[in-house]
Amino acid sequence: MEPVFRNDAYARSCSATVVESGPDGIRLDRTVFYPTSGGQPGDTGMLTTAVGARVTITGAVKGTAPDDVLHQAAEGAELPPVGTQVTAEIDWDTRYRHMRMHTALHLICAVVDAGITGAQVGAEKSRIDLDWPEPDMSKEEITARLAEIVAANHPVRSIWITDEELAAQPELVRSMSVSPPTGFGRVRLLEIEGIDLQACGGTHVASTGEIGAVEIAKIENKGKQNRRLNVVLRD
Repeated sequence: MEPVFRNDAYARSCSATVVESGPDGIRLDRTVFYPTSGGQPGDTGMLTTAVGARVTITGAVKGTAPDDVLHQAAEGAELPPVGTQVTAEIDWDTRYRHMRMHTALHLICAVVDAGITGAQVGAEKSRIDLDWPEPDMSKEEITARLAEIVAANHPVRSIWITDEELAAQPELVRSMSVSPPTGFGRVRLLEIEGIDLQACGGTHVASTGEIGAVEIAKIENKGKQNRRLNVVLRD
């Protein structure tokens, strides 16, 4: 399967062919649908056939192989048979908020010097959990620093390195609970120029200015070491 979203997070739709269709989901030969992973929800949207039949996609999940995506159809939907030509189109408004939020979480990693113990991206609210037993910044201070980085409009881009290069640079893995997938020959990094560089397979905006107004709404104590930062977009 060709993961169109991997090289172009701004692609809203693509043409595709159904290669498998059943109760576990619909497989296409290529897709713009990002599957649930790395704390980012899978995309929702629509598959439309050449004759105008539409199948609502309520989610996307990883399949059994690298870059394998299963598109989950709405309950009761008539599934397109194998060989059907479709246009796959995502709910762009939600995806774009996920892109802005996910990139904002990377900025927090640069502002707060702490390992990541968990994260969840949402369209309205996100969170990042940090191994930060003695916080040395307030939510207001973090919010102010984020605003500076957003205003500076740093470029954001993906870089690919080999498994061996990642193994030689363990500092590129910021998560303490989930490791990036290896064994496929290469690993994707997200670089925010001059700000942050770490392994990540999610979708992101092309520059920090696209994030817009972002705020740390609350810092919660979630254990002796763990602090949870709740993040919202103010627009």
